[in-house]
Amino acid sequence: MNDPGLNNLLKCTDASTTDTQTLSHGPDPTALASLFGGPSDAELMKSSMVVMTSPLTPVPSRRTAFENFEQLIENLDNANNMAVLGLWTPLLQQLNSEEAEVRDMATACVKTAVQNNLPTQQKALEMGAVPILIGIALRDQEGGVRKRAARALSAEVRNFQNGLDALLEGLRVEGVQEPKVDAGDMQAVDGVVERLLERTQRSE
Repeated sequence: MNDPGLNNLLKCTDASTTDTQTLSHGPDPTALASLFGGPSDAELMKSSMVVMTSPLTPVPSRRTAFENFEQLIENLDNANNMAVLGLWTPLLQQLNSEEAEVRDMATACVKTAVQNNLPTQQKALEMGAVPILIGIALRDQEGGVRKRAARALSAEVRNFQNGLDALLEGLRVEGVQEPKVDAGDMQAVDGVVERLLERTQRSE
């Protein structure tokens, strides 16, 4: 039989008989889904997005969908697959939601998607995420959402010069002057982020 999912599952099962670490982690969920016909991660991501973006769905249900989606995109392959599945546009649209909790959860998902992942950092930049997040960090009515946006920007620009340049330019447009910084200089990047975080702590 030449089924990669089944082969991986069998390897895991065989290894677990002698390797307690493998046993503790269990078989690959994707392999199990493939073998038993469960939904793929891509299908789960798309179904979560339907709920996340439905204005008729109660916020608690949307929160659960956001949490499920964020957990899925902690996997780098799934995060990279967001572009293929066309999920960046609907996610970024949620940054403009009238519901503060939805804005907060959408911002958290953006942060997770771009964390230590150059392809998704590039895609977020292409999709216009940086100026949207800057606007949230500086002007959102909720302090927690402003802070979350600043953290998402931090994840977007680290070790990614184009993203950092876009952040610095966006801040200049907003009247916030920051010196040119090398994205690989973590201390300098931390300084930019810390100053932005200070701005998010303005009085409500």
